Order: sequence, then C-alpha cells, then structure tokens
Amino acid sequence: MTLGLGGFMGDFMVDTLDQPSRSRVMARVKGKNTGPELLVRKMVFAAGYRYRIHAKNLPGSPDLIFPGKRKVIFVHGCFWHRHDGCKSARMPKSRIDFWSAKLNGNKLRDTRTFDALRRSGWQVMVVWECELRDLEGVAKAIQIFLDAPLSSSPNAT
Repeated sequence: MTLGLGGFMGDFMVDTLDQPSRSRVMARVKGKNTGPELLVRKMVFAAGYRYRIHAKNLPGSPDLIFPGKRKVIFVHGCFWHRHDGCKSARMPKSRIDFWSAKLNGNKLRDTRTFDALRRSGWQVMVVWECELRDLEGVAKAIQIFLDAPLSSSPNAT
C-alpha cells in the first residue's frame, strides 16, 4: 500500500511503535476520569452547577448527569469517538480492519446511547476534546445547554 491515499481510503496515521508497544500504550488509555473530563467537571462545578458522574443506571454511563434538569454531558475524545471533520479523528495506518471496526463501532454505540437517552426524556450534549482549546466557548455552550428549558436546548445533540 502506498501513502497519500487520503481521498481514497481516508486519512491515516503512520504508527511509529511496533504492535506490542502500541498494545501496551493503548491498554493504559482510561475510559473514565480522563484529563478532558476532569477539566469539564472542574469548569462546571466552578460555574455553580452540581452533578452526578458515571451513572450506571443510564445508557452509556454519561460523564456528567444533571438529574433535576434531565440533561447529560459526555466528554468525548476525538480519536476514540470519530469526531467528524477533526484532524485528531484520523484512522491509524496499521491494523486498518481492527481499528475501522473498533472506532466505527464506538460511533454506532454512541448514536444508540444518545437515542436511548432521548427516548427516556434526557437531553444530551457532547463536549469534544478539541473544543477544549476554547474553554470560554465551551463554558458558554454548557451554560446555555444547562440553563435552557428542557425542550429547547440549542446545543443538545
């Protein structure tokens, strides 16, 4: 396979590690209490909102739950959840079949989770890792989402 097939097969990252090394690195990736998640939690708490975290009784175990408002926030990594249009959402170069199935499965699971939450009367917001470069913008979007009446949150997904 040649490099530079971006238009044909999508953008791929070249892996600089051998498979055992990459496996060790990936095994250490956390699913909860990640840096971006902790940053959002700190921001939301500082703004005066109180929340629950990782409620196992809700589909997808949302990162932040606001039970009285029936709203949830997920903090997603752009790579792991395939953020459309984000340069961090590139497909790895090695083991394309594995990564394609894994990452597309994550995205499909997210869609099913959001649908299940909405059917249960919850509103959903996703904060993408790349959006955290503009903390003020994220803080404003979260405030709008949380303060809007249940049926009209403009930033809900």
